[in-house]
Amino acid sequence: MWQHKPWQGRFVRHPLPAAERLRAYAGWCDAVEGNTTFYATPARASVESWAAQTGPDFRFVLKLPKPVTHEHRLTGGEPELRAFLDAIEPLGTRTHALWVQLPGSFGPGDVPALAAFLRRLPAAHRYAVEVRHRAFFEDAAVTRDLEAVLAAADAEWLPFDTVALFAKPPTSDAEREAWTKKPRMPRRDRALTARPIVRYIGRDSVAETVEGWQPWVASVAGWLAEGREPTVFIHTPDNADAPELARRFHAEVRERVPGLAALPEPEPVEPDTLF
Repeated sequence: MWQHKPWQGRFVRHPLPAAERLRAYAGWCDAVEGNTTFYATPARASVESWAAQTGPDFRFVLKLPKPVTHEHRLTGGEPELRAFLDAIEPLGTRTHALWVQLPGSFGPGDVPALAAFLRRLPAAHRYAVEVRHRAFFEDAAVTRDLEAVLAAADAEWLPFDTVALFAKPPTSDAEREAWTKKPRMPRRDRALTARPIVRYIGRDSVAETVEGWQPWVASVAGWLAEGREPTVFIHTPDNADAPELARRFHAEVRERVPGLAALPEPEPVEPDTLF
């Protein structure tokens, strides 16, 4: 997302070379979703640039390649997985978690495949699994089975909260597009590990987005009080205001947890002047 055009000239300087935009983004937020890795494994040189532009505590949550999760459905894709793991090696500890996003058709009957897959993965990384089949949320026995598999691998259940997005009919083109592409998922706020990860999407309306994330402010503050280290990603249908909203969410949590470290200070978008 650090290449997002609506952010240029607003959250990051413009013009700004592509190789410097992640550094600028890292002044706003200290974590990023690696969604593009789902579609193509990046060149190792690109990943080396990512590492050079971020500090050692910056967090990448990188999605596993589509051939592994969607085409082979965790029962193949070994060459693609090996290539991906080799490519991201320069990030080192910046790789906060590898994100196993599964298709909506991946249901309770596929849990044994997930268990076997997690056992094969290298222990050097942490893993977060996003499921989209509603049985995992609505059938208590199925929920327990999935939680048991994840707990055995010390893997997190990564929720994608779309409740606010679908709370009422869309009112813009961006919201209408989001309605066609995003899953209609219930809210889940149970953490399984010391490092929970949350994906939240609101609406075009800032007020409705902020109202929709209030349960997460409480959950994240509670996790911090328990000694956990949560990572939260804030989205809207067009993501035009996402960096600003992410900092607002962080500020609301910090009001409840005063000891929470501040986010970094962004670089000035406009050059300094004498007057």
